[in-house]
Amino acid sequence: MKNYSDEAANNFLNGCNCCQAVLCAFSDKLGMDTKTCMKLASSFGGGMGRLREVCGAVSAMFIIAGLLRGYDTPGDDIGKTRQYQLVQELAKKFKEQHNTIICRELLGIDGEDNPIPSKRTPEYYASRPCENFIRTAAEIIETKLLN
Repeated sequence: MKNYSDEAANNFLNGCNCCQAVLCAFSDKLGMDTKTCMKLASSFGGGMGRLREVCGAVSAMFIIAGLLRGYDTPGDDIGKTRQYQLVQELAKKFKEQHNTIICRELLGIDGEDNPIPSKRTPEYYASRPCENFIRTAAEIIETKLLN
């Protein structure tokens, strides 16, 4: 059986942003190719374009929730309510482990609007707890969306 948490973590350690790492790990379940997943998730790294807002791994959970369980009819208030409940449940599960879904708070840094990504070095990976957040998101997806 595929270990999505390990695959997502490995994606991050191989240079993917947090959203790409998680979304690409589940590409088989989404019926999407890796290139499409990479492009779709490319804007959500660094807490949405390095704005340090919602964590990219959390954004990936929400994207996957939409692709697997989302509504597709305008005016479907029941479907919309159900989807928003699911998103709130996923966020709550993540917060139970990490207290927040906000990138800057998870990293303990001030918000940045610098678009230049940090170089991926051994020091970068040693200083970033992102791998833990990515694993949490993948585990929540497996538990809440794939079962």
